[in-house]
Amino acid sequence: MRMKNRFAIAGISVAVGFAGAFALFSTAQGAGAPNVLSAYRQLDLFSDAFERVRANYVREVEDEELINAAINGMVTHLDPHSSYMDPSDFEDMQVQTRGEFGGLGIEVTSEDGLVKVVAPIDDTPAQRAGILSGDFISAIDGISIQGLPLNEAVDRMRGPPDSQIGLTVLRQGEKTPFQVTITRAVIRVQAVRWEPKDDIGYIRISSFNERTVEGVEQGIAELKEEIGGQLRGYVLDLRANPGGLLDQAIGVSDAFLTTGEVVSTRGRRPQDTQRYNAKAGDIADGKPIVILIDEGSASASEIVAGALQDHRRATVVGITSFGKGSVQTIIPLGGQAGGALRLTTARYYTPSGRSIQATGIAPDIAVSNLSAADQAQRDQFMIRSEASLAGHLDAEGAQRDTSMPVIRPEPGTTYDDFQLAYAMDRLRGVVPPVAQSAPPAVPN
Repeated sequence: MRMKNRFAIAGISVAVGFAGAFALFSTAQGAGAPNVLSAYRQLDLFSDAFERVRANYVREVEDEELINAAINGMVTHLDPHSSYMDPSDFEDMQVQTRGEFGGLGIEVTSEDGLVKVVAPIDDTPAQRAGILSGDFISAIDGISIQGLPLNEAVDRMRGPPDSQIGLTVLRQGEKTPFQVTITRAVIRVQAVRWEPKDDIGYIRISSFNERTVEGVEQGIAELKEEIGGQLRGYVLDLRANPGGLLDQAIGVSDAFLTTGEVVSTRGRRPQDTQRYNAKAGDIADGKPIVILIDEGSASASEIVAGALQDHRRATVVGITSFGKGSVQTIIPLGGQAGGALRLTTARYYTPSGRSIQATGIAPDIAVSNLSAADQAQRDQFMIRSEASLAGHLDAEGAQRDTSMPVIRPEPGTTYDDFQLAYAMDRLRGVVPPVAQSAPPAVPN
């Protein structure tokens, strides 16, 4: 997730080079800081290793390549979401947050040395080719990417529009890897889509880019006009939504809340805590809302679901979400010619003070599109969640809850989308209310 001021893109410039470091070193000596002294002794070790690689490696290596690899290794060791972006990657990231970029149309992370698909983006080459949340990509154009840093693997997946790329995919339930050929395209992400479903307004949010709040506002306005006085309520579909910009998650939540906290972020120091509050006004005019989530709902999606759930403004239906409750701040390095760190700097908390990290948002009503038999088949493999990622930040307080009773399709019945059908039936009063424990009290 990325902000600028309100976003997680913080305008922090790291301009202390080696000359500045040695100045700080002498100051630290006078101040008596043994930890700082130890750190600079370790820098001597790095300098020694750097010079030996430059002088003795089997082929000549550019200094930039070594430095970039060293920084990336340092940062990716911390957690699955911290990484180093070289200048090209940094520029691509800025383009992506504007909602238009080149590539395949998938959000990815790394797990067990492979590239793992968090979610394909709606109406992109990856989705049309059948790539699914939870798939692993083990090779690109026949060349293994196991152990390759995530940013390098992403670079290999990018290329000119209309060029083809071959992916080797591992999927739970499939005994052997299979090949998928995808034609790259310019990805123009329409973050929000909407349509009337008789007397229900359906709004699908696939990502949180700079246009998401605008899209939700436009969708609500058009649905009100199309459905008119028969409008019963809204389904807000956040399934397989991997997240995006914090300010957009706050804006979407605020659109349906009239007061109170939306989310807070807390870093390692008390002064790092930030709280974001809703302003008066509910664009849905108090109409009931059902939010759909699943294991692919992450980060910004979880902020929206958690905020509306804690304020009892929406009923959350589906499967416990991914559990990415950490803030990544973008820290530019080295001026205009440099890259940037994507560094985990804080955790998110819902209005009631719940941490999302490695826990996720548990639905008010657990509903699955899978039958019990299909669920048992899937449970033979690793469940998709933040808690399953190597090196993830630990959960705080309550642990991830996936034990609640789950409503499933009746055996022998076929639904295009059982979760959506259930959500709409609930808004229409067709299904009886399910007994729920009251959410924790929200602080004023």
